[in-house]
Amino acid sequence: MAHTVFFHVGLPKTGTTYLQTMMWHNRDELARQGVLLPGESHRQHLWASGVVREDPNLSRRSPDAVHAWDRLTAEINAWEGTAVVSHEFFAAANAEQAERAAAAVEGAEVHVVVTARELLGLVTARWQEFVKNGSTVAVDDYPVSRESGPTDDWGWSTLDLADVLRRWGDRLPHERVHVLTLPRPDEPRETLWLRFAGLLGVDPATCASPGEGHNESLGVVEVELLRRVNGRLSGFTAPVDRGTWIRGYLAEGRLVPRGGERFWPSEERVAELCARGGRIADEVAAAGYDVIGDVEDLRPPADVPPRRHPDSVTEAELGSAAADVIAEMLSDVRRLTREARDRQELRDRVEQLERERDLLARRMLRPRLGRARRRVTGLWPRSQRGQG
Repeated sequence: MAHTVFFHVGLPKTGTTYLQTMMWHNRDELARQGVLLPGESHRQHLWASGVVREDPNLSRRSPDAVHAWDRLTAEINAWEGTAVVSHEFFAAANAEQAERAAAAVEGAEVHVVVTARELLGLVTARWQEFVKNGSTVAVDDYPVSRESGPTDDWGWSTLDLADVLRRWGDRLPHERVHVLTLPRPDEPRETLWLRFAGLLGVDPATCASPGEGHNESLGVVEVELLRRVNGRLSGFTAPVDRGTWIRGYLAEGRLVPRGGERFWPSEERVAELCARGGRIADEVAAAGYDVIGDVEDLRPPADVPPRRHPDSVTEAELGSAAADVIAEMLSDVRRLTREARDRQELRDRVEQLERERDLLARRMLRPRLGRARRRVTGLWPRSQRGQG
């Protein structure tokens, strides 16, 4: 069985995609250094978080989803070394679910890892991710409820750092509860990976960067445009549709590359989040967790730089952005139509060549069959031909 298991449980929008991409890209190297990343893909860790959190809708994702946690724990319990489980939706688990998850890794020394940032930036970034996934909720109304449970991936249960640490860490020695702060703007981005790899006992110098895995943000015009488009869509309710088309194609493929201005919620909401964020930072500092980085980086800035609110976006700005995106989408449709036509023409040509090949083979084979038939016929006495 594994002697140490790290549960990396979030928070969302704190470099989790980057760290997970680094681990999956270097999975073999991690294993060579004694660290197991179980499962076949990042998706199995997502599904496993749903099993742990007792998500009643998990089977809609895939028939295999309900077995994901058992498969991960079976690998972990057969491994002699260190293992790591990583998905930000684990953060929403309640205390009992977290305790059962820790007990499932038989006899291993359990550590909890939470990557974290200050609350104002976290909630603002998480809201625009909510919009990327099809939401029409306004920024000042997010999270939708002040209370949320383990099946609410988008609520306070994944955003309140102090609450996540209590649910996952209260039953553990606090030296085994690790809080990794995000790098400051003047620090290299790989600082987060260096901190995480050092915690796992992995030599970061041996791990190659895949050159991807950054979850980029939308500008204020782009996020408001997407929010309005979401309100006009129908039939995009399945996770695969939201992930592929709204988040993947439109948001990240067409709107993120436009750049755009950064934004905040309203002044009242900013003040509320800064006050709550300050209380969270105070609680984390007082609890004695293993903070890797500076705990003060978890505190919202005293002077919040001015930014636009999504409500300030004008109809002219939306119209201009929409025209640009529609023009790009039209080019996509033309390219995809031409590619589909070319593929069909290629299939038709292949089928034609196969028919011509078969016809030629039959023509060439016919004389040979006749000669063989005559030779065989000549080997038999006339009296025995046609018998049997």
